[in-house]
Amino acid sequence: MKILQHRVKIRTPTASVLSGRIIQYQNLLWSRWQLLPPRDQLALYILLAFLLLFIGGYGGYSVRQAATDSKADYQEQVADYFWLRSQAGNIDSTLNTATGQEGASMLPASSVNATLSASGVDNVQVVATGDAVQFSFNYPSQAIVSAALAKLEQQGWQFTQLSIQQDVITKNIQVQATVIF
Repeated sequence: MKILQHRVKIRTPTASVLSGRIIQYQNLLWSRWQLLPPRDQLALYILLAFLLLFIGGYGGYSVRQAATDSKADYQEQVADYFWLRSQAGNIDSTLNTATGQEGASMLPASSVNATLSASGVDNVQVVATGDAVQFSFNYPSQAIVSAALAKLEQQGWQFTQLSIQQDVITKNIQVQATVIF
């Protein structure tokens, strides 16, 4: 017990010396502050307010930027998930051809994906839903998008839903569609 009391006694004077120095420094600053003319004090108040607003604004901006980046990462992961889901049909058709069923027709989702890929559109998310096929993609060229959609119509696909929008920032054309054969 004496060892613990001895340690406490050693730390207590160090803490009081440190707090004493801090109080002494505060008193020195306060006395210098009061010696300043009122005009300089006002200028320092304004500078302090500006710095607080700047630091707060930058902090808010950085939090907002982090949230935007997180949202973009999430959307990219969702797009990757749907792309992987769409590739399941390609894997199944590859297995069918490998087992000798080469005469079997291509799955609808695979057919749409192959048509769009042949037109030059990559990273298409294709999902088969019953008789219909839903797909979405982003592409910067309006001519390629039009040619790809026209090629789907030439092959006999009918659009039941079609949404085409252009992103204001990246100028990419966003296409979401549902087709049936």
